[in-house]
Amino acid sequence: MTDPISQSDREFLKQLHELGSSTITHICEAQGVTTTAVRQRLNRLQAAGLVSRETVKTQRGRPHHEYDLTVEGKKLLGNNYTELATILWNQLGQLQDQKLRDEIVKQVVTSLIDRYGQKIDAVTPAERLTQLQLALSEHGFHVEVDARSDHLALMERSCPYHDLAVQDRSICDMEQEVFGRIVGVPLQLTQRCVEGHGCCRFEEVSLKK
Repeated sequence: MTDPISQSDREFLKQLHELGSSTITHICEAQGVTTTAVRQRLNRLQAAGLVSRETVKTQRGRPHHEYDLTVEGKKLLGNNYTELATILWNQLGQLQDQKLRDEIVKQVVTSLIDRYGQKIDAVTPAERLTQLQLALSEHGFHVEVDARSDHLALMERSCPYHDLAVQDRSICDMEQEVFGRIVGVPLQLTQRCVEGHGCCRFEEVSLKK
């Protein structure tokens, strides 16, 4: 799964977590940004369920709002498995037993298909591709179906396995297999973010010119 928020939002949440329950004024002073920018970000993260707002009443003066991370926000900050995933994948690649390594990869592929394809029930590949796009979006992927293409094409705007993909192309091949098996037709990875392209592009093999 990719990060459902931007890196700047993640840094903002980290700083808010360190500050504890805080007013907008306090947050602005700590981060050195404008009230408008902080208010807009807080509203967006609050709508996403990552930030809470509490009205605090005082003996003197008007009540004020204090902001803090929700349980989901705190969980999100701890859900960064990139380093662990990279280590595990590298260790898998170093297994001497090729049969064992292939079996583990096979099980990973099956698990990913179950995870992303469990709600996909359309008949045609085109409809299944649209359902896959929606399912991946729910899991935090930034993906689009290329409606302008004359054949099936899925564009992944940010690589969910960037650090792994830089070191090992096989992680990309695995993702290609997972998507293809869910859609029901072979897909080919024709562009990769790690090679400087604007997206990772998965295209239908049979109709590709």
